[in-house]
Amino acid sequence: MNWNNFIYFALPSVALWLAAGLTVYKSRKGLADILMLCGITLFSAFIIGFWINLERPPMRTMGETRLWYSFFLSTVGYLAYHRWKYPWLLSFSALVASVFVLVNLFKPEIHSKSLMPALQSIWFIPHVTSYILSYAMFGAATIGAFVQLRKIRLNGCSDKNIFSFIDNMVYIGFGFLVLGMLMGSVWAKEAWGHYWSWDAKETWAFVTTMAYLAYIHIRLNGQKQEKTSLWMLPVAFILLMITWIGVNYLPSAQGSIHVY
Repeated sequence: MNWNNFIYFALPSVALWLAAGLTVYKSRKGLADILMLCGITLFSAFIIGFWINLERPPMRTMGETRLWYSFFLSTVGYLAYHRWKYPWLLSFSALVASVFVLVNLFKPEIHSKSLMPALQSIWFIPHVTSYILSYAMFGAATIGAFVQLRKIRLNGCSDKNIFSFIDNMVYIGFGFLVLGMLMGSVWAKEAWGHYWSWDAKETWAFVTTMAYLAYIHIRLNGQKQEKTSLWMLPVAFILLMITWIGVNYLPSAQGSIHVY
């Protein structure tokens, strides 16, 4: 299965996810579950087939990481919906996952089977997986932040359950983010002889980590700074997008060892 087959899995998956996101509001939650799970299963089938065809983990190019982000975000949104029972969790996660799928459709890439020597490491899969999982958690938390801000604006008070959801997503995501960074440091030591070099990718990863750490510290101060903490999440997510995608377009990143 190669990238030419992607459209035959992507469009049905997007259709199923969007249908689930609409159906969940119509008191047909059982159908929404089936649609969402069918979309996740179909999308994961492509990832597995693509992995087999490439004979390597499909985690090297930007398009390949977008595949995993769509998969993880739709899965995290589905599981979080079942835990916190908010329909918007399912619909927004399905929508954002679909957007990343469509980006891959409109921006196809050439996917080589070969991996550069630095990527031929046992750390490749766990490092990338840990990061993309954290990105999915942070994406869900950012959606929750906007919903919470709207509730505060309309009702004058926050929803404790939404804050419980947001905090848990950030805590788990932060754990995966730090774990990915630690594994990346060990990997860098093996590949290049040093744990940290402060190149563009590493610098922005550090800035992103500090932004989410700031959210955690603000939340520990209680309810006095609720709005400040909520607005930290969109800011932190923008920094995350710069780290993941935007840094590749910066002049300072052209010599980065993290740009392949």
